[in-house]
Amino acid sequence: MKKKMLTYINNDIKFDKMTFISIICLIIVIAGIFGFLYEFFFYYLNSGMKTFYYRGGNFLPWINIYAIGSLLIFFITYKRRKNPFKVFMLSMVICGVLEYIAGWGIYNFSNGARYWDYNTEILNFGNLDGYICFRSVFFFGLSSLLLIYGIVPFCFFVAKKMNKKVFIVISVALCLLILADELYNLSIARMLDLPRASDIYKQLGFNYMEF
Repeated sequence: MKKKMLTYINNDIKFDKMTFISIICLIIVIAGIFGFLYEFFFYYLNSGMKTFYYRGGNFLPWINIYAIGSLLIFFITYKRRKNPFKVFMLSMVICGVLEYIAGWGIYNFSNGARYWDYNTEILNFGNLDGYICFRSVFFFGLSSLLLIYGIVPFCFFVAKKMNKKVFIVISVALCLLILADELYNLSIARMLDLPRASDIYKQLGFNYMEF
């Protein structure tokens, strides 16, 4: 394991274009699910361990901003993977900027909507307008280490070991399924006045917190 990690850190592994795209698809899937699980358990703690909330805007357990952040982190820090501290610090900045811009944009262009508000949450030291706080960017910095030194090498390993066509089909299909879910709930359902995931889950009795 140590030898494989050193090989990953010290050597650039080359993939053909389609395999690389499939790796990106797999990162999108894993990162979005990771974000959903994090928020599922965090908001349980934030409620005083009284209530579980379903977070996100989709039918599937996936949150888009985590996938976006993971791609930014991957493309900006991958070449710097020999220095974990630099990866950590850069990722804190990247995620902080992304989270602030996203929160500010949602609030100002969606009639004052707030999909998260650190003013009302636990461990909100360093809170800036409710859009970011130290706990959030610190956690995202730690998560970036999991991404760069865990998830990415795992995706590389699977891409190398699995049959190429099978890997491509599975990775792309999973990603397209999630993106279709996202597209439906973000755009199609609103344009055609169709029920969204939030509508259906609320009717089913879920404690739904829309993202």
